[in-house]
Amino acid sequence: MTTHAIDPIKFEVIRNALTQAAEEMAIALRRSAYSTNVKTRQDFSCAFFDKDLRSVAQAFTQPVHLGSFVRHVPVAVKRYGPENLDPGDMILSNDPYGGGVHLNDISLIGPVFYEDQLVGYTACLAHHVDVGGGAPASVGAFREVFQEGIIIPPIKFVVNGELDADLFRLVLSQIRSKRETAGDFRAQIASNRTGAIRVGEIIDKYGIDEFNQYIDEIIEYTDRRTRSEVAKLPNGVFQAEGFIDNDGFTDDVVKLAVKITIDDDGVRFDTTGSDPQRRAPVNSTFAQTFSACAYALRALMDRDLPVNDGFYRYVHVDAPEGTVTNCVHPAPVVGGWETHVRLNDLIFEALSSALPDAVCAGTKSMQCHAGFGGENHETGEYYCFLETLAGGYGGRSTSDGPDAVQSHGQNTENAPVEETESNYPVRITRYELVPDSEGPGEFRGGLGLRRDYMFPEEATFTILADRDKFGPRGLFGGENGSKSIYAIIKDGEEEHLSSKTTVQLKPGDVISYRTSGGGGYGEPFKRDPQVILEDALQGKISIERARERYGVDIDISRQQVNKQTTEELRSAK
Repeated sequence: MTTHAIDPIKFEVIRNALTQAAEEMAIALRRSAYSTNVKTRQDFSCAFFDKDLRSVAQAFTQPVHLGSFVRHVPVAVKRYGPENLDPGDMILSNDPYGGGVHLNDISLIGPVFYEDQLVGYTACLAHHVDVGGGAPASVGAFREVFQEGIIIPPIKFVVNGELDADLFRLVLSQIRSKRETAGDFRAQIASNRTGAIRVGEIIDKYGIDEFNQYIDEIIEYTDRRTRSEVAKLPNGVFQAEGFIDNDGFTDDVVKLAVKITIDDDGVRFDTTGSDPQRRAPVNSTFAQTFSACAYALRALMDRDLPVNDGFYRYVHVDAPEGTVTNCVHPAPVVGGWETHVRLNDLIFEALSSALPDAVCAGTKSMQCHAGFGGENHETGEYYCFLETLAGGYGGRSTSDGPDAVQSHGQNTENAPVEETESNYPVRITRYELVPDSEGPGEFRGGLGLRRDYMFPEEATFTILADRDKFGPRGLFGGENGSKSIYAIIKDGEEEHLSSKTTVQLKPGDVISYRTSGGGGYGEPFKRDPQVILEDALQGKISIERARERYGVDIDISRQQVNKQTTEELRSAK
């Protein structure tokens, strides 16, 4: 191999071309998919790995998948055996104990050859709306992984460019929403093919030797930049503890603990002290825990830092086996992302004393799954639907937390009311912000979200969420956000439900989600009264809350703050 001097312009062109190849994979997947969860909510991710299974380029669709992807793809390929893969082949896997996550997230991986020489792998992961198991959408309070759906070890799913029809029938026979799932699988195949074509075009232009050389340099460039970013972080040891509100079978909280050590070698995350794994849907796989740590570290670094193997080598994770942060077979894993995102909150809380301007207060920090299904009497098909609901983001050192957004590594879009109602037998009767749900603070937390589903036909509905006991924590004197409420409304009577439950619905029943608001940042009585007035006029907080929690008296008829009364209220605190 001839080594050429690195041309900085060519370097940037190749680096961005590889990133664009991954982005085009994402476009192909989204435009080809059938399910709302993939084509609209974008619950998927795509990436290119080099021949040594190093992450090179990723499409930034779902940050939660970034760290998990770099664990799953190398394990799956090595277990199958790269020597067993030929041009046009692709392997399928969702094995949670083989580098994977929960069973709905299925990876498809294809080798990329150039003139019979292996140059890398394209890979895409999509959250399939159903993979079988004990409830529609394959979410529920299950006791072991076998109840959660089909488990797929690395298998050759596409052979010489052709989908293996026998395996395809076998997989689909386990799944309720066969038409949508079949379409999403074919979209993943199209995605990988698109990536392989784009990589081939890059090699056509620059040659295989320069292609390999510049991949090495891209990774080393990221290494240098990551090392520089780590050096800017304060050295030390930082710790925090927190809880999942319940495990779905008992009312006991699930303890999470994290210790973060920052030194010249990078950042080490240690989850020792977290609870032992449970026979309940609260267990995170190692890949999910690694992903939480990788996301948190990346969020503290320069915004244009590339994310590839050069970055991930600075993320060190110690997660004891057999705990809720690194479960082992046959622990249920369907709710692992709930634990993953709560760990994000704890990491930022632990670092708040050292990096107060870089972190936010507690967020909704749960995936907040809503999954339902049944027979569509109009079409005769068995349908499944899944989405994750937004909530309040935590306040920051200079700004309020956004209202009703996904938190941390979640980047899914909402499922539009029109599309949902057009494709599924359900009506969205309320979709609005939840007033007074914010965590009061100098910079308040974001408001939670209310979404009510009314079913004209019988259906099975699963809530897989959290935050029904405790709201997101405030920081530096900020107060906690509201807790979440999950309810069933029958004949006008409302009954609160657990955050992890499956219920059978009759025609006319309504399921109501009211998600938690974000935690506040800083003392509420320091909040600008004029900003509080604006919140009150917009209906985000009540007049009573403005007075009681912020010490601000509002004359609503005149739409102004009573300055004297406000001064008296605040001085009396």
